[in-house]
Amino acid sequence: MDNQKADELAGMRTTVGDGVARRGNGLSQWLGRAMLRLMGWTVQGPIANVPKMVMIGAPHTSNMDGVLAIATLTAYRLRAGTMIKDTAFKGVMGPILRWFGAIPINRRAAGGVVGASVGAFRDNEKLILLIAPEGTRSNAEEWKRGFHLIAASAGVPILPAAIDYVRKRITFCPPVYTTDDYESDLARILEFYRLYGSPRHPERASAPICRALGLPIKTTTPQPTA
Repeated sequence: MDNQKADELAGMRTTVGDGVARRGNGLSQWLGRAMLRLMGWTVQGPIANVPKMVMIGAPHTSNMDGVLAIATLTAYRLRAGTMIKDTAFKGVMGPILRWFGAIPINRRAAGGVVGASVGAFRDNEKLILLIAPEGTRSNAEEWKRGFHLIAASAGVPILPAAIDYVRKRITFCPPVYTTDDYESDLARILEFYRLYGSPRHPERASAPICRALGLPIKTTTPQPTA
């Protein structure tokens, strides 16, 4: 990773090209930006102008991360979706979840989450799939590899989005195109988080984030059973 090149993201205006999946209108965009402004947060870094991507968010240590994600996606009119089990789409919840960008997934089907995600990319001309690679808000020992496998299988880039609670800033980083070397790709991704990430609760940060930021690594101690 070229640190000097990565540092050029600091202060760069966030732009969204015509190729990116969009939604919303001027009113929703204003509301999203108002939310960020009221909370004192800023956003930087241009969003890669590609129609399909896996967007990952980290460090993830708080429910507040989700609030910031919603505000940011709304502020920049990004049509992003997450995978939710198909049984949640029954009845009136189906249209509501789809409106919010949720994508139904049948975990029992062949291929599971990865197969369903690849299928979603195949069936949509434009798609931003949101994934939290840490998988939990508390002390993940490793990142779940699904985000990398999905991107590689679908032939789409990974776009890291970094949350920095010290500077109250969200950074959209350059896209990372997968190779056959997961560890090498992960190192490239974590370098962005070293530069632009800071968890709300450092004591809950995942081990990869801790190593990248030089934080002490903590693990969750299993509670004794009765």
